[in-house]
Amino acid sequence: MKRIAAVLFLCSAMMILFLTFNEKEKQPEGFTSYRLIAHAMGSISDQPYTNAYEAMVANYEQGTRVFEIDLMLTEDRKVVARHEWTESMTQQLGQKDKLPEDKQSARLSHEEFINTPILEQYQPMDIEAIMDMMQRHPDIYIVTDTKEQEERDIEYLFTEIVKAAKQRNPELLDRVVIQIYNEPMLDMIKDIYPFKSIIYTLYATQDSPDKITAFVKNHDITAVTMPEYKVSPNFVAKLREAGAVTYVHTINDTRTVNNYEKWGVYGVYSDLLTEPEMEKGSLKYARTR
Repeated sequence: MKRIAAVLFLCSAMMILFLTFNEKEKQPEGFTSYRLIAHAMGSISDQPYTNAYEAMVANYEQGTRVFEIDLMLTEDRKVVARHEWTESMTQQLGQKDKLPEDKQSARLSHEEFINTPILEQYQPMDIEAIMDMMQRHPDIYIVTDTKEQEERDIEYLFTEIVKAAKQRNPELLDRVVIQIYNEPMLDMIKDIYPFKSIIYTLYATQDSPDKITAFVKNHDITAVTMPEYKVSPNFVAKLREAGAVTYVHTINDTRTVNNYEKWGVYGVYSDLLTEPEMEKGSLKYARTR
């Protein structure tokens, strides 16, 4: 009888653990409560890569809550939302006629950046404006996409992010999700601030899936995002076993989203989709909500 009771107790315990695990799967926390991450703030009027205030507002009003933001330093070392300092980007943002020739492929000063509208109508954002937006809207998460290449610039950029948040409310940092591009960057970030959420983005690494999976498991990485050519059902399954959800970038139609969902992919970065569109078209949402 004692043996039978022990077996029944063990079975009951395993069932409780199973149900608890499934419950956690159904109720993710933090930014992973959402499966859509707006790429470069998301598009406005079908224009991607603006990182503009109006793009953030428009996509927020449509239900998106997680915003990936390109971050760079100005000439005078202020943190701003900009994808790159190139002539082609200046052209794409409709700023060539507004800037002198020597500034069209160079870092702008903070004053020049803020006072040069995007496409003649949208407001560029700096880290101060981003933090103000987060303070006004306590359900917004930002995902950093650091475009600086030098280690000292990256360290300075994240130090400035921490400073801007702490000047308002240190709890804002709980909603700052850091993207890292390689393993050493994690230690750099932790030396600056113990951010709660880390995304490992794979487009720049040549590490094998096994090495990436081991790193994710050993360092409690929240999520992994990757370009389409790196996705496979086996890799996604291994990352899930290691404790990370997976995102794919950049996806702009729900049919492709559904195809990746069948492989176990959790969510996507998108220029055009919004969180409600994901909810409406997603197979996973249909099963869990």
